[in-house]
Amino acid sequence: GFPVPVLAHSPSRPRLPSLTRFCARPRRRYLLCELVSEDPRCRACLEERVLFGLVRDAIARVHGAFGAAACAVAFTVKYLNAYTGVVLLRCRKEFYQLLWSALPFITYLENKGQRYACFFNTLHVGGTIRTCQKFLIQYNRRQLLILLHNCPDGEERESIKKSVMSCSLEEPQEDQLSGGGSEEDATEME
Repeated sequence: GFPVPVLAHSPSRPRLPSLTRFCARPRRRYLLCELVSEDPRCRACLEERVLFGLVRDAIARVHGAFGAAACAVAFTVKYLNAYTGVVLLRCRKEFYQLLWSALPFITYLENKGQRYACFFNTLHVGGTIRTCQKFLIQYNRRQLLILLHNCPDGEERESIKKSVMSCSLEEPQEDQLSGGGSEEDATEME
């Protein structure tokens, strides 16, 4: 006899395409940025729709129709804190460099007829929102230490330390709950 060839799949059953190609989650990149401006009114007028249009227009100016179309597919403003100026932008992984390279060309924020000079400082580029959150926590800690170090008054420094410690995310200990507070206070903390 002749050798019988071994087939990878049975000829009676059709071979199904790989599911990873169809079920694969689209890859994203998250750019954690800080809006820096000398004028405090700049942050007060910061809104998601204004920021979205501002970034979209900057991409179109710098990279033309291709850049605008490529970034428009999954570009969103995921987080915006007008008080601190922190912004989290999301786009597709393949085109995040187009977005990143257009950010330095944003030199002003215009809203309701007012124009404020500003710029974007990119703090971190990550693959998930969680990595950006972790980075932001560490970044805020470093900034707080710098502020505390530059604090001119010892009393002011202690006041800031106490307020920061009162904002702890740790769960209260059992002995803290039972000592000194009413029962209603203890149930609110749980």
